[in-house]
Amino acid sequence: MTTPITYSDAGVSIDAANRAVDRIKELARGTFNARTLSQIGSFGGMFDGAFPSMRAPVLVASADGVGTKLKIAFLTNTHHTVGRDLVNHCVNDILVQGARPLFFLDYIATGALAPDTIASVVEGVAQGCRENNCALLGGETAEMPGFYADGEYDIAGFIVGVVDRDQVIDDSRIEQGDVLLALPSAGLHTNGYSLARKLFLEIAGHRVDTRLEEFGMTVGEALLQPHLTYLPALEGLLDAGAIRGLAHITGGGLLENIPRILPENTSVEIKRGSWPVLPIFTLMQRLGNVAEAEMYRTFNMGVGMVVVCAASDQEKVQSHFTAHGKTFYEIGRVVEGSRQVTLV
Repeated sequence: MTTPITYSDAGVSIDAANRAVDRIKELARGTFNARTLSQIGSFGGMFDGAFPSMRAPVLVASADGVGTKLKIAFLTNTHHTVGRDLVNHCVNDILVQGARPLFFLDYIATGALAPDTIASVVEGVAQGCRENNCALLGGETAEMPGFYADGEYDIAGFIVGVVDRDQVIDDSRIEQGDVLLALPSAGLHTNGYSLARKLFLEIAGHRVDTRLEEFGMTVGEALLQPHLTYLPALEGLLDAGAIRGLAHITGGGLLENIPRILPENTSVEIKRGSWPVLPIFTLMQRLGNVAEAEMYRTFNMGVGMVVVCAASDQEKVQSHFTAHGKTFYEIGRVVEGSRQVTLV
């Protein structure tokens, strides 16, 4: 007689999934607000879409992942930070169009489901949602045996925000003479990790627990520095009309992200030395003898968000940052050109 086969024999544990979902429900409830109309576990998440304070609300959506920063999380067994990184990345992506976040969904896939690890990841997601006043409305946890290496997982996030049509930030107002202000990053954020791992772990021969005395932390700690959210810094400016453009500096660095918001017949000149390049980038460039152009098109180089404003509004924007204790740097100007960024 053939022994009965169960789903767990194929590598999928429904019991483990149920334990993980129970933990996730608790974390998600901590992000709910008055607009949340459903509970975790429903087939779909429901959110109140009435915006009586807006004349013409526009929904803005985005999706992203954490990339190979996850490899550092696996090597250090640190799982509670990458979820927050993911939320902040997505928040910044819709923020550049003036949108404030409404709700977030996540997708986590792994080979063998470890409830404690998944709960730790979602703990970071929930923390990021709370910090950005964003509801964790739902998500999916998939167990796929044989698809991922032992102990590894992938995570993706999906965000929806809203902005009044009159307050949408696009490239229509950017013109020659406008000023570029930079808000600093905390590190690599979530980009350039394939090169960073090669430089630190292969070329330099470091381990994630190797202590970098010049930083006062280990390689792993340096590479897991958080992806910052810029919503608190920009909150009071979004409806003031002083911001003409925003560029979230992610993959492609300063050289490829700023052109995404430039109108025809304009370019940008960025002044070298106008902001402090973080030491981790200087070290990586030295470790691999990496060309300057390669550094600037791979990493954020210490700039997480670029704010474009008219010269006449510069004092107003800078006063806002100063009043809110936010560090900023004037790094360049909009000039005539063909949507390129030049370091001068």
